[in-house]
Amino acid sequence: MKTPGRIILPLLIACASVPAARAQNHPFPQHVLYASGSILPTSHPQTQLDADVRAFYDYWKQTYLKTAGATADGRTLYRVAFGKNAPGSNATVSEGQGYGMLIVPLMAGYDPAARAIFDGLYEFAKAHPSPGEPRLMDWKIPRDAGADGSSAFDGDADIAHGLLLAHAQWGSGGTVNYSAAANTWLAGILAATIGNTSRLPTLGDWAAPDTGKQYEPRSSDLMPAHFRAWARHTGNPVWNTVAANSSAVVTAIQANYSADTGLIPDFMIGANPLASVKPAGPGFLEGPHDGHYYYNAGRVPWRLGVDFLLNNNATSKAQVSKIATWMKTHANGDAANIRAGYKLDGTNITGNNYTTTFFISPIGVAAMSDSANQAFLNSIYTFVRTTHEDYFEDTVNLLCLIAMSGNYWDPTTIGEQASLIRRHVLPPDGQIQLESARPERILALTVNPAATRYGLTLEQTADFSTWTTIATRSSGTTTFQPTAGVSILSQANPIRIRDNTAPSNTHQFYRARID
Repeated sequence: MKTPGRIILPLLIACASVPAARAQNHPFPQHVLYASGSILPTSHPQTQLDADVRAFYDYWKQTYLKTAGATADGRTLYRVAFGKNAPGSNATVSEGQGYGMLIVPLMAGYDPAARAIFDGLYEFAKAHPSPGEPRLMDWKIPRDAGADGSSAFDGDADIAHGLLLAHAQWGSGGTVNYSAAANTWLAGILAATIGNTSRLPTLGDWAAPDTGKQYEPRSSDLMPAHFRAWARHTGNPVWNTVAANSSAVVTAIQANYSADTGLIPDFMIGANPLASVKPAGPGFLEGPHDGHYYYNAGRVPWRLGVDFLLNNNATSKAQVSKIATWMKTHANGDAANIRAGYKLDGTNITGNNYTTTFFISPIGVAAMSDSANQAFLNSIYTFVRTTHEDYFEDTVNLLCLIAMSGNYWDPTTIGEQASLIRRHVLPPDGQIQLESARPERILALTVNPAATRYGLTLEQTADFSTWTTIATRSSGTTTFQPTAGVSILSQANPIRIRDNTAPSNTHQFYRARID
């Protein structure tokens, strides 16, 4: 800039790891700015959090992602195996297929094959429709001997949401129209698996939404972050009602059955009215622990936790904070002390005397809701970051690691992230200023001390085609390092940088890249 005086300079945001020409819009890592007051693990720097996710994804992909034939036009089909070893490895459930369709678009930019894999996962799901509602997926492929086919809500919900992630990541102009496919899946979900009156998720298309089964939800099917995104995508307010009703039954259970712990049961009954909901009894659907915090409800802290992180929802924050606070006290702040299931009052259930990432990692997402949980979150993250078990545990763990690393995003709001991050890192207006242009150029900027997870690169150009770095600040640090001919006048806010590299009496433009 040739003009002297105090000038607001344009700020351009980019991610250093993203090539100029890319096949995806939101490549991993995204370093999402979550809700105010939330925290990330501090036991490991951001670079290590990202590396842990990459390593766990590579392991998960190698272990559970299987080819499954091809489409008529020759594209490879993919499925998520139901276990490491036979017979589980020979089967696929819609739940796992949905998990895969969440994971893969979030990892695009790291995995160059992500789009082809995602399309193969989608085509496999579409090729195995539920007999009850062909817009949904049959819950298990191949079916158990003598079993009739049907859908399972959570699998279809994640498949639909995965299609929205794909639409945000790649657009819908390719072989698969992701947006249209999501709309078809969502229409099937609404018609066959959302209670006509309760506006709660049912267990699947076999639990008719116009009968009393609409008042008997599985707790892990309560996914308010999904529902809010679907409302934004479709413009249909019914999904906001489903989100509100899902939150209401959790609040009622916590108030009436787990006031001290906040724990939620696997299954609930009698949600008519919503405030009358209660835990299911033993043997309701799966076994003796149907009314306990067990292998369905263990996902609730993750499902509700991401709703707070992505939507800043106060109700979800209160709900997961209650669970995390109790668990922190009960486990004495040590992840290794979290057991595999509890009664709603926090007492042990028979056979829970072991540890598994399935019950630990989702609590980590819940712990992100409050800075008072920092040490507990660090303990959880350290415990789960490289622990490998089997399909269910590993897949949920990977999704939670993506969230705990700050890389879990909403397909309908991700476009707002650049502006939010810019203003977070460089308050108050996300811009840098030129204090002086004659006889020397001095830049001034204010950097948020709480934004150390983001690296900064300051650059200059005369023609907008070639940019030259003049100073950098690595993530996890608080000081700028100048290049030759540049000096740092102040490392404290406002940070002041002198640039003597540009010829005098020439126009120069500056930008800050947030990495």
